[in-house]
Amino acid sequence: MSILKGLKILDFSSLLPGSFTTMMFADLGADIIHVESERRVDMLRIMPPYDEQKDSFIHQHLNRSKRSLSLNLKTSEAMDIVKKLIMEYDIIIEGFRPGVMKRLGLDYESLKQVNPKLIYCSITGFGQTGPYSNRPGHDINYLSVGGVLDHSRLKDKKPVPMGIQIADIAGGSLYAAIGILACALNREKTGEGKYIDVSMTDSVFTLNALYGTAFLGSGILPKAEEEILNGGTFYDYYRTKDGRYFSVGSLEPQFRKLLCEALDIPELLESTFNASSYTQKRFKEAIKDAFLTKTFDEWLVIFSDDFEGCVEPVLTFEEANNHPQLKARNMVVDVPKEDGDSQKQIGSPFKISDMEPTYKFTGVKLGYHTEEILAKIGYSTEQIKHLHEKGVLE
Repeated sequence: MSILKGLKILDFSSLLPGSFTTMMFADLGADIIHVESERRVDMLRIMPPYDEQKDSFIHQHLNRSKRSLSLNLKTSEAMDIVKKLIMEYDIIIEGFRPGVMKRLGLDYESLKQVNPKLIYCSITGFGQTGPYSNRPGHDINYLSVGGVLDHSRLKDKKPVPMGIQIADIAGGSLYAAIGILACALNREKTGEGKYIDVSMTDSVFTLNALYGTAFLGSGILPKAEEEILNGGTFYDYYRTKDGRYFSVGSLEPQFRKLLCEALDIPELLESTFNASSYTQKRFKEAIKDAFLTKTFDEWLVIFSDDFEGCVEPVLTFEEANNHPQLKARNMVVDVPKEDGDSQKQIGSPFKISDMEPTYKFTGVKLGYHTEEILAKIGYSTEQIKHLHEKGVLE
């Protein structure tokens, strides 16, 4: 997929947010160089499970189609290499704590003196400013401070640790991608570069688009299991006879009618959406009781592919892999490996007319493309050998 052909990015990030951003760009045809170091181990490289070469499957997925350049960024020679690269690779993504890139001489203010068209994106937990700017954190912390988790739970129950990284991806990766593309479009018009400060906490705060907005306007605080979409109505998950679950989202009248017919409770069709009303509670209890009468597989037959009432099974990831909808959308793909084999990975969600995603190769060994990259920007074999000897190249 060459829709982003010509977009060239230096990726200094490690862990999930930056890596996911540049993976999306690589899938769309962008040219990514991942700048790494043996002195700063990317946790993605060592996260199990591993293949037969002891390489992390997670790293190979998130770093597919990216070339790896290994540099000791504390050397002046490495800075010279970066300054040469940004004349062509004029977008930078980094995820260090505020101040780290400045201490290395690789911050936006320093590098834009070399290339004024540089677009530079920093992804951090709390942003570059404010009293928490240097505070460490992880996905669970940003969701907590962003006001997401307190009303996203059941009453008298603790918030649930998520199986996916919402703040990292929805708050970091996606906002970074949008910001970079917006600045790239602006650069096409003006010739100017920009600096982008992405705070994952800011970003997840904006995800409170419904209940947060309602609170700011009305002063009504969203509470656990009291709102339409957080378990305060029948919009919820229901346990089957054998301990599996189904999701029920049949809010609209036409969908609610289909739900009642499938569960054989038509007498409760007129139940209201008021979470405090007797009828609403009775309706939810009736749904709960109904689901307990049959097994997961029995309900699968009832809520078959032709059922249109917004009821779906809660699938394991293995089951999701084999779901006909995801298979039809080619969401599991084969990505080439260095040894000529291939590896199954999660595919790109972008479906763009007359184009296919670009899956060049899985994530590679640290520094795999170092000599190739340096040769392309004018370094001779002898110069590269000298840089190896000096410890500039790792």
